[in-house]
Amino acid sequence: MSSTGTTMKVYAALVVLALVATSRSSAIPRTDDANKRVVDKELSDEKHFEGEDHNPDYDHEAFLGKDDAKTFDQLTPDESKERLAIIVDKIDKDKDGLVTEEELQNWIRYVQKRYIFQDTDRQWKEHEPEDDKLTWKSYKKRTYGFIDDDDKNEGDSNYDYADMVNRDEKRWKRAAENSDGSYLTKEQFANFLHPEEAKHMRDVVVEETIADIDKDKDGFISLEEYIGDMWPNKDKEEEPDWVKTEREQFSSFRDKNKDGKMDKDEVADWIMPPDYDHSSAEAQHLIHESDTDRDSKLSKQEILDKFDIFVGSQATDFGEALTKHDEF
Repeated sequence: MSSTGTTMKVYAALVVLALVATSRSSAIPRTDDANKRVVDKELSDEKHFEGEDHNPDYDHEAFLGKDDAKTFDQLTPDESKERLAIIVDKIDKDKDGLVTEEELQNWIRYVQKRYIFQDTDRQWKEHEPEDDKLTWKSYKKRTYGFIDDDDKNEGDSNYDYADMVNRDEKRWKRAAENSDGSYLTKEQFANFLHPEEAKHMRDVVVEETIADIDKDKDGFISLEEYIGDMWPNKDKEEEPDWVKTEREQFSSFRDKNKDGKMDKDEVADWIMPPDYDHSSAEAQHLIHESDTDRDSKLSKQEILDKFDIFVGSQATDFGEALTKHDEF
């Protein structure tokens, strides 16, 4: 191959790497903060309680999201109530004038996952599916079209990308469920892009997490691999206190069978903690704080009377929510 051809292939590889990185995220991104690998995250970066003191900012972000969290900073209480009333009408799906715990929980889940719908819609359109189906062949060609199947030598960029293609294909086939894996519907494509949000895809999340962290490829995550993933500069500086705490977390809680490493089940418990639903807990909390007649449901007036619990002066993405009447 000529030097010009080699240069062009390297350039193409770099371009595609940038496109892949921006067009779709891995299930659990590589990070120097191991907690960010946890799928079942809190609904807000704010702490819900400071000791015994309740922090309303947590509720505001849980109820409205934080992507465009600036609108309410500029609103008067009357304006806040007026806009909140429109949201209440959207939450009340059966239009009986009352918001149930289930309806509130569904709304909170929708707000927290709205970016998934938006990201899926954008990428679905970019890939130009035919007859509401996106084929693996089309996706692979558009995403990795620069790879020459006959030119994959270990150590070069194409060899590395071949691993990425194989990983994507495995995830793709899992997302296809009962089909032959040749194509995905839009809903299945959403599961492919965001496997952490679909129960039948969560094994993929665990497998990809282990593949990312398991440097010796024994199928497990050792303590050193666990620490190395979250703190890659360990040889260059003194170990900070938070890393020492994570070592204790690994030994005391992550490694349940005390064999010095995490297996698939233990990794699943780490990144997808069982038996706790943040959206359900938040819905129960909001109802408890606002339900003055104690019927376990909220009228619009009860919500507006306690508007500061739901929105207050906290910045929200409410303006965006109002403009998208066809969503949720």
